[in-house]
Amino acid sequence: MDIFTILSLIGGLALFLYGMDMMGDGLKKMAGGKLESILAKLTSARWKGFLLGLGVTAVIQSSSATTVMLVGFVNSGIMKLSQTISIIMGANVGTTVTAWLLSTADIQGTAILIKLFKPESFTPILAMIGFLMTAMGKTDLRKNTGTILVGFAILMFGMDAMSGAVEGLRDNETFTSMLTMFSNPIMGILVGTIFTAIIQSSSASVGVLQALAISCVIPYSTAIPVILGQNIGTTITPIISAISGNTESKRVAFTCLYIKMIGVIVVTGVFYLIHHFVPFAFMDQRAGALQIAVVHTAFNVLSTVILIPFCSAIEKLAVKTIPGKEEEETDVFAALDDRFLDMPSFAVEMCKGLVCDMAELSKEAYGKAKLLLTNFDASLFDEVKKLEATVDKYEDKTSTYLLKISENQISMKDSRTVTELLHCVGDIERISDHALNLAEAAKEVHDKKITFSEQAKTDIAIIANAVEEILSHTNTALEHGDMDAASRVEPLEQVIDRLKRKIKNGHIVRLKQGDCTMELGFILSDLLTNMGRISDHCSNIAVCVLEINNDSLDSHEYLNQVKYGGEAAFSEMYETFKKKYYIQ
Repeated sequence: MDIFTILSLIGGLALFLYGMDMMGDGLKKMAGGKLESILAKLTSARWKGFLLGLGVTAVIQSSSATTVMLVGFVNSGIMKLSQTISIIMGANVGTTVTAWLLSTADIQGTAILIKLFKPESFTPILAMIGFLMTAMGKTDLRKNTGTILVGFAILMFGMDAMSGAVEGLRDNETFTSMLTMFSNPIMGILVGTIFTAIIQSSSASVGVLQALAISCVIPYSTAIPVILGQNIGTTITPIISAISGNTESKRVAFTCLYIKMIGVIVVTGVFYLIHHFVPFAFMDQRAGALQIAVVHTAFNVLSTVILIPFCSAIEKLAVKTIPGKEEEETDVFAALDDRFLDMPSFAVEMCKGLVCDMAELSKEAYGKAKLLLTNFDASLFDEVKKLEATVDKYEDKTSTYLLKISENQISMKDSRTVTELLHCVGDIERISDHALNLAEAAKEVHDKKITFSEQAKTDIAIIANAVEEILSHTNTALEHGDMDAASRVEPLEQVIDRLKRKIKNGHIVRLKQGDCTMELGFILSDLLTNMGRISDHCSNIAVCVLEINNDSLDSHEYLNQVKYGGEAAFSEMYETFKKKYYIQ
């Protein structure tokens, strides 16, 4: 083997790994966070978890990615350790799909139909189609599909390059003797483990072995122990991911390790014990790419069948390995886990959940401030201050995480959602500020022992109720993507503006009549200004919700249309709210 052969092998490996990574990214983006959401909502049913783990991993083509997801879920308190074990077992089987795809590179035959199924025949076409879809596609679906096709083509080209680089080693005595050394089960397992730990992907590691098997004579006696070691080596990824996690996430990583190690020990022990007494004739025969895929799948299926009844025992072993109490209360911001940044669609969903929680806290702050206007209570005032401080913390954490998401390569849909959520976060934080302003105004009225006229009290109660309703519609629209609720916000905001004007005019009349004072007027103006601004921020949030759920919506055009275009639905809702919140 000369330097040029080594360079060709390294180049082929680089193409292979890049293609696999590119294909995996495309698959994850196409899934759009749905797979992660399904996993996160899983129940404790073992076989359901197994099938789900199998399905998700078969789609995203990476058991390491699935287990890293699980580490993140447990670290964030979304899942429990017991729920992850069967999913991990399913992921181990799901990851074998890649090996079956790669085995097509070893198809033999000269017939035209057989040639069509060879990668060298169809990958150039896939590469061209994928390039055109990526370059010219206008939708995320087309671009992601193109990325998957190009990634698969690069992967297969890389595999072909590796096979070509080592083809001259078929009759090399030094290489043959080295392969014989790996026939020792312990040595083969060790090599497979180390190599897979370095590249952090059993799928890629098995693919490299398949590439070698296409051009060189690799016997089963070498392939089997190396494959077993590859299955252990892939656990390095969740272990690294869990280093910065909590106790439970570390236990998930060790669960992955134990499932693989116990499976390898049991299968290796039984297989080689039988082989010692009844030698298997096929051990000295050549293992092709297809046979390697079969062995890889057989091991994972067999170890799953053996271990799935012992999920509870594996959980106890992980708990004993990583002692410590289970966190009774998970930090609410743990959902903003950096592990989810590799799953941008899911990360966006996590942020959206926190934004909705933040909106509820702002609404709660307003509700308490509204009570203070009629019945001041010092403890309630302190609660409003605490809620406002909590909302500020939400804004800081969520905005920072959204900016992290935007720094990655994300889909157009996710990019638009991130932008709108950032706008929403700012508006929600301002709502809590205005709620605190209302509470402080109520405190001023209480401390100065000022009393509004009965008419002023009635007017304030009416507009306060209208603001409370607009907050409810806004939060419903934000949390559920409810377009009906979002469409109610703008007409109600217009009614609140009308109420402000009427209340101010009424105050001027009472001021002229001597029924009100200038000091009361300043406080009343402050109250109306804060309530009006809350409704303005609600309008902004509702428009963001409409934009998130409607690709072609232009906010300025929409607002002009509903306000001045005489849209029937808007006019009808406006009249309804005007009657409901009527001031003489």
